[in-house]
Amino acid sequence: MDTQQKDLSYFRLRLQELLTISFPEKAYDVKFIDQRSSWASNAYEDAFRAGNPINQCDHIADYVLFEGLHFSKFDTLFQVVCNEFDARMADEELRPFALKMLPICYPVFTNYKLTDDFAYTTEFDLLYTELTGTIAIWIEEHGLQ
Repeated sequence: MDTQQKDLSYFRLRLQELLTISFPEKAYDVKFIDQRSSWASNAYEDAFRAGNPINQCDHIADYVLFEGLHFSKFDTLFQVVCNEFDARMADEELRPFALKMLPICYPVFTNYKLTDDFAYTTEFDLLYTELTGTIAIWIEEHGLQ
């Protein structure tokens, strides 16, 4: 039981770290975190019992734990803010500003099919440009608050 709890805690902490950094909109979704952590722990245990080497067990558990979490709206938005608007604010203001802009930019994201490999498609450049424009218009209308 202790080992299983430790494994579950390990997966929960890894997922929580990713969500806090890259998916702040999911960072407090306890049900999602608990479910994914449990699935990853079970996948690891099943792979281990099936005789897979440890690195393969890790790979299988990571696949389950991070499925659908490779493309981050927030990371993309933060990249835009850092690259295009960094001269307008102090470094320590960039992340809070990107967090503030996330709900404002949600409608832009709905125009694209966001898959795990979206950042490597030609549509990513269009999204980047559209996010830049949306933020620029917002700043023009509201200023940097």
